[in-house]
Amino acid sequence: MAGEKPTPIFRSEGDLARLPASDRIRYRLIGAECRYHANDNIAEFIEPGEIDELQAEIEEKMQGVLRSLVIDTESDHNTADTARRVARMFVTEVFRGRYVPMPAVTEFPNVSRLNELMIVGPVKVRSACSHHLCPILGKVWIGLLPNEHSNLIGLSKYTRICDWIMSRPQIQEEAVTMLANELQDRVKPDGLAIVMEADHFCMHWRGVKDDESMMTNSVMRGAFLKDANLRREFLSLLSKKN
Repeated sequence: MAGEKPTPIFRSEGDLARLPASDRIRYRLIGAECRYHANDNIAEFIEPGEIDELQAEIEEKMQGVLRSLVIDTESDHNTADTARRVARMFVTEVFRGRYVPMPAVTEFPNVSRLNELMIVGPVKVRSACSHHLCPILGKVWIGLLPNEHSNLIGLSKYTRICDWIMSRPQIQEEAVTMLANELQDRVKPDGLAIVMEADHFCMHWRGVKDDESMMTNSVMRGAFLKDANLRREFLSLLSKKN
């Protein structure tokens, strides 16, 4: 893989077991020639017990970051447990979508042969900018034009899928595309449209500190891309919901 050192060769499983959890996981990823960017899911390369090890490793390194920031965590009661809290937050909450498999999603056949426009949303989403790890908070609207062969999923399942994909460091444009790919593969509709509108705290909190700017982007697939009237209907219904 570009930018990576060659995969090390170990004489035994014992050599590998002595490595930190992050190195063991990375070793498997490189060996499988699998990408592991910030917005990739790596759950299949994590073995039982390694999430706890990973969390402990991050805690130790986060403690070093606090030390380098010249924060006296020993006498400052507010930051005495910050490294542990941040490690837990990263692995089990805000970046959880990297470390756990796709949530179970029950699918139903389109028995009634529904073929009219349906809209799901707004779904509240929380993500993080991969440039500064600052929060991205927003809403997603999903438009679907199913066909008789489509797999229908429950309303709450859209929220679960959105949360799984958004709970990773990334940029908004890629997040929306990843969500579209997942829903296209799962539902197989004739048309799919996704619109995401979000606040980026890398704009609000740092840099120009612009409190007003928001980012909106969309992905259109199939019938929504080809049929201007359908696209207009979808966007019109969205404007009425705002």
